[in-house]
Amino acid sequence: MIGASLLFGLAIPEASAQTPAKQLFGSKAAPANLETRSIGSYAKGCLAGGRALEIDGPAWQAMRLSRNRNWGHPVLIAFLEKLAMDARAYDGWNGLLIGDIAQPRGGPMITGHASHQIGLDADIWLRPMPAKRFSKAEREEVSAISMLKNGTRTVDRTKFTDAHFRLIKRAASTPGVARIFVHPGIKKALCDMAGSDSDWLRQVRPWYGHHYHFHVRMSCPPGSPGCVNQAPPPAGDGCGKELAWWLSDEPWKPAKPVKKDPNKKPKKKRQVTLADLPQACTAVLNAEPLQVAGARYSPTPADAVTALPKPRPLQQ
Repeated sequence: MIGASLLFGLAIPEASAQTPAKQLFGSKAAPANLETRSIGSYAKGCLAGGRALEIDGPAWQAMRLSRNRNWGHPVLIAFLEKLAMDARAYDGWNGLLIGDIAQPRGGPMITGHASHQIGLDADIWLRPMPAKRFSKAEREEVSAISMLKNGTRTVDRTKFTDAHFRLIKRAASTPGVARIFVHPGIKKALCDMAGSDSDWLRQVRPWYGHHYHFHVRMSCPPGSPGCVNQAPPPAGDGCGKELAWWLSDEPWKPAKPVKKDPNKKPKKKRQVTLADLPQACTAVLNAEPLQVAGARYSPTPADAVTALPKPRPLQQ
């Protein structure tokens, strides 16, 4: 075919073959009208048949609506809805503010995350939801709140409360949750507050940033061929030597500058293209859009709720 390339046997325009994948997936406003499936890995994949988290639910509000990143696998959406309702009922929260999940068809994003590509990652703000509903403009402007003391890696306990502890513990104790990423200072506070009931802390991993929100990552749901799980976290609660390293100065040292050859032309960073993603992502990108209802709350389909494992009881 003239002016086209063959990708896994499918003809695609040359422009698409060379266009960064983040532009292709970032331009899609609606999910692919395909059977629901997370495809590839968290940082190299896509999402078929995604479902939107409604922007206003009984116990949550979606933030940064202009990004159109409130899409995910139904199992993740069911988890977020139930977590929000349980946090209000049991953990002292009026409701949750939900940040980025994924684009309508997943895939690389034009700005921000390297992960969040297969509809199984979500950011939950550590700022409690107020009683009022934010306007669209406010959802673009209102900021999350850091849990750290200014200029330190230590949690400010006037901001990070028992309610925060209970919420993260509830999320981490839910079967199907692979990891929760938090700032190392928050991990330290959780370790100190957990006492001997610390098995759930294995899922909570320290990482850069994440002092304004925590990042939930679900395991690949059953019946998701081609979905690639991350390796399980190391055994133990992670409150020992590993956390001590994160709280030291070592991880935060600026990278040593690399000596550059003034005669060598700088190498342009290669962009990820459609050819770098799993084969099925081409079909996801080219699929007809799924017609979706307006942004009103509707309960998650019963089959998605059934697929979500029952959470273990929490020790209060």
